[in-house]
Amino acid sequence: MFRLTKSCFGVLALLGLAAQGAAEDFDLDALIEAARGEEPITAYASTGKIKTSAEAFTEKYGIEVNGSKVPSSAQIEMLIREAQSENIVGDVIVSADAAATLAEVVPSGIVMSWVPPDLADTIPEDSQNPLVVYRDPAVWTYNSERYDTCPVDNIWALTDPEWSRKVALGDPLNKPGYVDWFNQMETHWDQSVADAYEAHYGMALDTSSQSATASWVQALASNSPLLTDSDSAAAEAIGTPGQDEPFMGLVSTAKYRDTVDGKLAMSICEDIKPYIGYANPNFGLIAVGTDSPNLAKLFIRFMMTEEGVAPMTKDGKVSGNSAVGQHPDEASGVNAFSDRLTPHNASTGNDDFDRRQDWQDFWRLSYKR
Repeated sequence: MFRLTKSCFGVLALLGLAAQGAAEDFDLDALIEAARGEEPITAYASTGKIKTSAEAFTEKYGIEVNGSKVPSSAQIEMLIREAQSENIVGDVIVSADAAATLAEVVPSGIVMSWVPPDLADTIPEDSQNPLVVYRDPAVWTYNSERYDTCPVDNIWALTDPEWSRKVALGDPLNKPGYVDWFNQMETHWDQSVADAYEAHYGMALDTSSQSATASWVQALASNSPLLTDSDSAAAEAIGTPGQDEPFMGLVSTAKYRDTVDGKLAMSICEDIKPYIGYANPNFGLIAVGTDSPNLAKLFIRFMMTEEGVAPMTKDGKVSGNSAVGQHPDEASGVNAFSDRLTPHNASTGNDDFDRRQDWQDFWRLSYKR
């Protein structure tokens, strides 16, 4: 995989901003008409729900868009290969690998970010460059059949002997989103982690040798958590009914769909300090070199509407457009607590990517079976 200089990021940002145009100059009808004169496109995303969104778009506009589920680990490589071969297949990409997107794909100039001008007022600034189509939350979760409320009120409690071998989460060695989150916390929210330590233990944390985040990650790994190969497995360990001593853990809000039919019993630890979890951004990007740039823009705009993103918001994701509220059938209720998810700061995406191996090595050395 190649990598260009970080200075290219600024160039591409300017290109993206230039492409947006002013809201008063934007003509949606003209964009629709131009899109109808272009060839069908394919949209990549890490969720199969992209197919449902693409079908809804095709039905609405009578223009064909094909949705294709592509794992986040494969998206980056496919984008680069297609650009190198000048054979664009994925015209629109909803990329779930935030750090790799910011460090590898955006600086290379093979994609552009376009914010629909008529929706820009309701898309927060931190969701515009690159454009965040939706965020995928992972939240601290407990078994709501066994407990009336969350049994812990602080992430440091999960490092105590009481919770040894009773915390379930995906393996950070296989789930880079976790280690990116570690780096985001250390870079931007480390004081919150240190404050949470003091609130839990009644004394200040010594951070002279390492950050508060590193101390928490080390303590959590040393407390022998159950590492799973999927969020589904973690959710089952936490939420399966009938347990006397169920696990607590960190799982995607998408897994809360299994609470509707009683398969799982789970609730969000809404008061846990300092955050209830994190929300991984999924960036909406257009391949530079697509033969259908207007259709790609129209589909991106569709995904920023309630209608377009509904399959994802129903599945626990949060739209990057603040005007799009919680889906009425969303099971976790995460939107009510979205301000308690650690924000993602795209400005340090390069550092998140560069430090992945360091965090994974740190976890590996700290983990006790």
